[in-house]
Amino acid sequence: MSPKKIRALFERLAAACPLPATELEYATPFQLLVAVILSAQATDKGVNLATRKLFRDAPTPQKIAALGEEKLAGYIRSIGLYPTKARNIVAMARLLIERHGGEVPHQRAALEDLPGVGRKTANVILNTVFNEPVIAVDTHIFRLANRTGLAPGKDVRAVEDRLNKVVPREYRLHAHHWLILHGRYVCKARKPECWRCLIRDLCDCPDKTEV
Repeated sequence: MSPKKIRALFERLAAACPLPATELEYATPFQLLVAVILSAQATDKGVNLATRKLFRDAPTPQKIAALGEEKLAGYIRSIGLYPTKARNIVAMARLLIERHGGEVPHQRAALEDLPGVGRKTANVILNTVFNEPVIAVDTHIFRLANRTGLAPGKDVRAVEDRLNKVVPREYRLHAHHWLILHGRYVCKARKPECWRCLIRDLCDCPDKTEV
């Protein structure tokens, strides 16, 4: 996709949704970190259903750590891979208390040192909490970037690196959320809804749907 088309793409996404936001529900950076860890191979809707009760009863690292793995698992049993996620979240909460005074760190390396936190999760926190212009590439963004020709890449890191090169600087802060929402609701995996896509004419996909 040409630079001219890329700029037009983000101009349209920005005009349609000037201030995009995550659909995960949270009240603190710690709660967002927990929610993002839970969201791996799960829907935001499913995560929100679980965390509403969890965050009411255990909203802080101290209270999550006090729950322990078994009790935490009871809150998140509806979410895929919940035993592993419960183990990681409890360990993450304890490490936050020990190393960071219970606060979510701003540094990428410190974030990625936490159990259950990889590059994508760290990017979400850096972007959403600390307003850094980084792009977390999930399955929606990976698919959209390749399908449209925006930032083709063989893996998520290649797509992330390409997006960092081609997305105009003034759109980089919100690019993550614009692309996720577009991929989630319009440029869907099985049947993209090209007939209502506001960037249809910019997209390089040869197999656009008509209905």
